[in-house]
Amino acid sequence: MNPSFRVLVVDDEELYARAIGIELGRLGIHADLAFCCSEALARADAGPSRYQAILLDHRLPDQEGLRIIPQLLVRQPGAAVVVMTAYHTIPDAVQAIRRGAEDYIVKETSIQTIIDRVLEIRRREEVRSAAGGWQELHHLDLLGRSPSMIQVMEQLAKISKSPQTTVLLTGETGVGKEVAARALHAMSQPADSPFVAVDCVALPFNLAESLLFGHEKGSFTGADQARAGAFEEAGDGTVLLDEIGDMDELQSKLLRVLESRVFTRVGSVREIQLRARVIAATNQDIEALVEQGRFRHDLYQRLCVFPVHIPALRERGDDILLLAEHFRSFFAEKLGRDIAPISDEVGQCLAGYSYPGNVRELRNIIERAVIMSDSNQIELRHLPRRVLAADGPPAPFPGSVPVDFRPGVDTLESLEKRMIRHALAQTGNVKTEAARLLGISRFQLLRRIERHGLKSDDKTGNPGSGS
Repeated sequence: MNPSFRVLVVDDEELYARAIGIELGRLGIHADLAFCCSEALARADAGPSRYQAILLDHRLPDQEGLRIIPQLLVRQPGAAVVVMTAYHTIPDAVQAIRRGAEDYIVKETSIQTIIDRVLEIRRREEVRSAAGGWQELHHLDLLGRSPSMIQVMEQLAKISKSPQTTVLLTGETGVGKEVAARALHAMSQPADSPFVAVDCVALPFNLAESLLFGHEKGSFTGADQARAGAFEEAGDGTVLLDEIGDMDELQSKLLRVLESRVFTRVGSVREIQLRARVIAATNQDIEALVEQGRFRHDLYQRLCVFPVHIPALRERGDDILLLAEHFRSFFAEKLGRDIAPISDEVGQCLAGYSYPGNVRELRNIIERAVIMSDSNQIELRHLPRRVLAADGPPAPFPGSVPVDFRPGVDTLESLEKRMIRHALAQTGNVKTEAARLLGISRFQLLRRIERHGLKSDDKTGNPGSGS
């Protein structure tokens, strides 16, 4: 129990507010009560006490509770504001989140839903305190108040105490796996230690071992001087092996390094101690790759000591608005623009889109909108057509890829192959553009083209073109 955990309950229904206060007190949580906005602000101002959570009624006698959220957060920075209301409407929920609220809960006869939400906030606060070095990490874009992202942050906080344990980050392209890796590095490794990211897709076949483990002078043609590899350069820091599912030739050697915590440079017999934490990341289903014989089962087990799944943005609810506001503020400052907070109309439109490109796509959408805006406001016309059309059925477009879900008809392998063909056809075989459409790097596209044998039967143009 955290004895310093305090809650401010703001509600003009005294019996309801007191019932919440009594139940929180029974659970060891100190609760102060206020029955109007002015009293709430006075409570927030009084003395050095800090509230970890503020339960705020939507409609209060002197003004709407939503209006004082920014003032409360100025007085109580870091507090989780949860708006309580008898009537739930989407515009009000959007407005509450835009003003800084963490959640928007419909009041019921039972207060249990509200109590459960406070307990979730307390549990998060306890994990944060126990982690020591866990800050808000807003500068790393690791933002989120949804239960799934809170779980991710709690997992990162726990594993931060074990700075050499291997971590496997999974999730779709664009969800922020590298952001999570950098956050874990910041929490668990020395402040000045290196963070070395290695794109496993981009590792050249003949230099992959050297780039990871280093080489001695003269160990192969062109090795005119000794060179440290990624594992050595990382020192006491972190090595991120991005897109680990695309690592082919070095799986067995990586397994030995992870098991023994030692490695050798190419052309040397001297063992070097691995001091860094190894984080692997992938957007692929590694278990499926294991079943297909494309990934070693023992390596998967070694990498999966501590798995952390980063959820897709479409699964994160109001995090969409939170991130949109963060990116709006970031790009407005970066580009020297005075852009007002996102309006309810634009917020609702953003919240209704599914974001196949996840956080990366949202970031790009907001950056474009800030650039396109010719006033101090992001308007609907500044959003891409795909976002504006999200409320209706998706319109067919040339080159769309049909999917037949009947058993045994379409597989992920066959669908991926068809998607690559369509992307190449739409871009005139310009592989850089095709890779952008598919949401992957050009190196990843080239590797997949080779894996599916598309070089020989590609009818969209010269396979070597479009580089």
